[in-house]
Amino acid sequence: MVYLRLKQKIRVSPGARLTIGDIAQLIGEDELCKKIERIIIHRINKEDKNLVVIDVMKVIKAIQNVTSVEVQIIGPAQTIIEVQISKKKLAPVYFVFIWLLLFIGAALAIMNFHEDVSMRQVHQQIYKIVTGIDNPKPLLLQIPYSFGLGIGMILFFNHLFKKRFNEEPSPLEVEMFNYQQDLDQYVIIHENQDKGNNE
Repeated sequence: MVYLRLKQKIRVSPGARLTIGDIAQLIGEDELCKKIERIIIHRINKEDKNLVVIDVMKVIKAIQNVTSVEVQIIGPAQTIIEVQISKKKLAPVYFVFIWLLLFIGAALAIMNFHEDVSMRQVHQQIYKIVTGIDNPKPLLLQIPYSFGLGIGMILFFNHLFKKRFNEEPSPLEVEMFNYQQDLDQYVIIHENQDKGNNE
């Protein structure tokens, strides 16, 4: 008996020849596992585009063509193959333009939010309550608040450029992970439906 566990997702270059060893982990008799790992399961071609789903049934069929070993499946029933097509690098001019656009957009969003909730009046009221002085520009509150806003965002996203403050993933990373999981699940279901319709 051989125990087989498909990998959730792998990345390959165009034209790659995928073996069972590339997409799965095997446990069993060493010689038999090495023989199975060398079996070619798929060749990436132009028709594959950028995503390929390999089902465990295809893997079992390929193994049964070579040897009559019993295969015990553990883990996921499909592997997603992501074909990494080389992309053109973004020109520095476009990078600066996009960065400025996002920076200005974020600044406007924050300013509009503060105007909407009347943050200036809140600061004036807090200053008057604490000091007893009516000050139209309470900079003593506004300056620390502005710094606190920036520092709070850095701590919330757990990043300062490429430096991380701790091992905990940021909320953005968690959302990106959830999005990727949903996308992978959609690809698997969509691929299975297409295969069912073609048959």
